[in-house]
Amino acid sequence: MSRRPAGLVELAQLRGWLRAVKGRLTFASLVRRASARGMPVSACTLRRALTAGLPTLYTVRAVARGAGADEEEAGRVWAAAEAAVRPRPVRKPAGYVPGRQITTRAGLAGAMEKVRVAAGGPSLRQLAASPAAGGLISRSALHNALTGRRLPGEELLAAFAAACGAGEETTRALLAARARVVAGPEPRAWVGYPCGVVEQAVEQVEERRARDAAVRHWIPAEDEPDWYDQQLREEEDAEYRRMAAWVDSLTHDELKELQQARDAAGAGRDLHAELTAHTTHATHATQ
Repeated sequence: MSRRPAGLVELAQLRGWLRAVKGRLTFASLVRRASARGMPVSACTLRRALTAGLPTLYTVRAVARGAGADEEEAGRVWAAAEAAVRPRPVRKPAGYVPGRQITTRAGLAGAMEKVRVAAGGPSLRQLAASPAAGGLISRSALHNALTGRRLPGEELLAAFAAACGAGEETTRALLAARARVVAGPEPRAWVGYPCGVVEQAVEQVEERRARDAAVRHWIPAEDEPDWYDQQLREEEDAEYRRMAAWVDSLTHDELKELQQARDAAGAGRDLHAELTAHTTHATHATQ
């Protein structure tokens, strides 16, 4: 027994659906109706759709619109036939998995580019149009993410990984790298959430100011401050300046996301203003 060519059944189902939709309408009448409803098409094209090969999605939708049928159903019937006639090759998961050393926007952009190369180097147009992306990404957004101009959102990053055929491990690693970029660099002496670090540093500076104020009248005006205290103050001042510079380097969206997390934790103060105020105060205290 000979096997039927691949897609023949689905093509027959598509043509049967088109004939049922056309019903008793003539091709000339169908052409007039479709053109009047914004989808011009020729009678020759409609005849070929019912007899030869796989018609385009536009032609199938034009038949549906001219006949007043469901265009979404037309798309589903056509997609089934198109998938049977032109099966897509199964992609193997990308072998590259980003490491935990990625903590910057540029590093994340480089990791995304490596994932794209591992997938065979698809163009931005191909990635944006990939069915696996689900229409969640655009070429402009991908360009900004791959060049490090903007930090991609979690949804775009996951859709990009899917469009590249990346495995679950690679997708999780990309999302974890983005989370590290949003959290910012960890301070030298403290480990934890950046907002908590700021609050801890503020408390330490306030305690030191209170101790200095209590004993300042015992220190002669001509005496130099103790070198150890001076060093501690300079380190505190440098730490504040570093944190303020980090906040200044964040984009508006990244700063907003960090501030929302801070508000959710109950801090309730503007991070940028707090850092700036305490940096200025700490600088004056060391002079």
